Amino acid sequence: MTLMRNSVGTSAVSGRGVATVALDASVLINFLILNRVQVLADLPGFRFVVLDAVEHEVRRPQQQITLEAAFEQGLVDRAGTANPQELAIFAEHRRVMGLGEAACLAAAEVRGWMLASDERRLFRGLARERIGDHRILTTPAILVLAVKTGVISVEELRGAKEELERNRFRVPPGAFGGLVSE
Repeated sequence: MTLMRNSVGTSAVSGRGVATVALDASVLINFLILNRVQVLADLPGFRFVVLDAVEHEVRRPQQQITLEAAFEQGLVDRAGTANPQELAIFAEHRRVMGLGEAACLAAAEVRGWMLASDERRLFRGLARERIGDHRILTTPAILVLAVKTGVISVEELRGAKEELERNRFRVPPGAFGGLVSE
């Protein structure tokens, strides 16, 4: 996967050349299920943020506790308040998609962020149209990047894949780039 860093700019918080990534609930919950939010923090060149709308979609008590701990440890950040332009785009998206998806896509569009989502169909098509494929990550893509940057091993990737599948995550063909059998 090739990332076009110039299109995502710098982190508003750190000012460093990092890509800020809005985590949709689909990806966030996968990392909570895996109990591997640390992977997001360790992935070089990325800063992962959670919008309020997404935080509210995490409903299981243990996942809420894990997420709160991740915030406290600085593994992921809470996103700042939306501006009026972002709110207008959010309202437009909200007509055809869920709350968290609409908030993440609006933030990615207005703030120049990347987006991490495993949603398909209408959402994926609209996200590609609005921000481009190069600014969209999925759970498998993040895990593959983690292997390629030495954050996790291929064996850990294999275990993560198996755990996700036990939790009804359907892995698209080729999603793990041939690193594990699919």
